Amino acid sequence: MPFPSNLAPGHLFCFGAGYTCHRLAQRLLNQGWRVSGTTRSDDGADILRQDGIEASLFGGVSGDTLDKRAFADVTHVIGSIPPGPEGDPALAAELDWVSHAPSLRWVGYLSTPAVYGDRGGALVHEDDDPNPGSTRGKRRLAAERAWVSAFEKTCASVQVFRLSGIYGPGRSAIDQMRNGKARIIDKPGQVFNRIHVDDIGTILMASMQRPNHGRIYNVADDEACPSGDVIRYASALLEMEPPEPIPFDSAELSPMARSFYSECKRLDTTRIKSELGVELAYPTYREGLQSILRVGI
Repeated sequence: MPFPSNLAPGHLFCFGAGYTCHRLAQRLLNQGWRVSGTTRSDDGADILRQDGIEASLFGGVSGDTLDKRAFADVTHVIGSIPPGPEGDPALAAELDWVSHAPSLRWVGYLSTPAVYGDRGGALVHEDDDPNPGSTRGKRRLAAERAWVSAFEKTCASVQVFRLSGIYGPGRSAIDQMRNGKARIIDKPGQVFNRIHVDDIGTILMASMQRPNHGRIYNVADDEACPSGDVIRYASALLEMEPPEPIPFDSAELSPMARSFYSECKRLDTTRIKSELGVELAYPTYREGLQSILRVGI
């Protein structure tokens, strides 16, 4: 897997050390980094600690606090907690951790393409004006701007990463087929980009090497396609019958999923390659699913 090999070890703190940050942490720990992060439960903290990640409990609600001393030698921060009605909990005034991180030099905020709104399947570049049509997209756009603004007068560089649909070992169409939860939602003309979790890590590490304050990056693979294509490909790899398509209008979807299907766009990924020098290990879902099946986890 291609990744920057000359990235000097530092101390990464993750607000929301979930699936993506956990995978990245494992790579950084192997390169001599120190990694800390937040989780909402004692069980989550135990899992992080078992993997060498220093864990702090933080629910992301008003009044939650963190030990400011934890940021004394933090060099890199990732924000990945979804913002709520009152904004991003990691930037809540009562935390005031920014002034306690004198060594901080790089910040990555993990956002979503929902900030673009619906583009009718058109190709979207980072320089295109955002036009969120959902509450989720509006909150994310506000959070993006808040993260950049919070560090305007500091030595830290803030980058925004708009992540498409994340998949990887344990969270893929392969797993959905195996556990009987795969569904094909049929909405003609609907396409999505995806991104393998380890390609996200590669992109974040490349940005750590090449900080560019305020820069925005689309984080996606090279092939936007209907979700049914991915499920059918996974079923073929597993030699299983794919599920019958379910018309979108009659599908039982969560509000989040229905919001996801209400927008259609293709993400331009030129910038991660031209500026960060990234070569995706999984440029389409095919390579990603083949790897997941091959590894067997």
